[in-house]
Amino acid sequence: MHRRALLALLTAAPLAGCGFRLRGAPEFAFRSLYLPAAGSALNKELLRTLQGAGGDLELITDSTRMAQAEAVLELSGETRQRVIVGLTTAGQVRELQLRLKVRFKLRGQQGQEWIADTALEQFRDVSYNESVSLAKESEEALLYRNMQTDLVQQIVRRLAAVKAPQ
Repeated sequence: MHRRALLALLTAAPLAGCGFRLRGAPEFAFRSLYLPAAGSALNKELLRTLQGAGGDLELITDSTRMAQAEAVLELSGETRQRVIVGLTTAGQVRELQLRLKVRFKLRGQQGQEWIADTALEQFRDVSYNESVSLAKESEEALLYRNMQTDLVQQIVRRLAAVKAPQ
């Protein structure tokens, strides 16, 4: 029993020495944030992520209470594209590139800009075969969800990095 504890301690020691630590709940420079509840799937996932992030952030989704929020997050656009990037010699689609782009900005209660209008993009390459098009549609949907999750995490990290002017 003591050997296992010693082995576990020796395994964890290099991680402690290098400054490694698990990412905790994000800390925001504002106590309340307005984010509309209605919107795209990305908007809804962002709302769920912020609600589950822990901490003392109050999320305001009711537009009548928007004036009570210290910060307002505006998602101004979400674009999904499916671009052909490769063809066979017969002119059939061989490879696609899936693109997901989102624009957002964060402003303070008095309209001051904390995060300027920012565009974040994700790309995924996917092979295509017409004979298994149904399976490829499912794969594309999964890749879009994956890109959406990545973009939500990037937005949350950027919100946590904001230093609100005093």
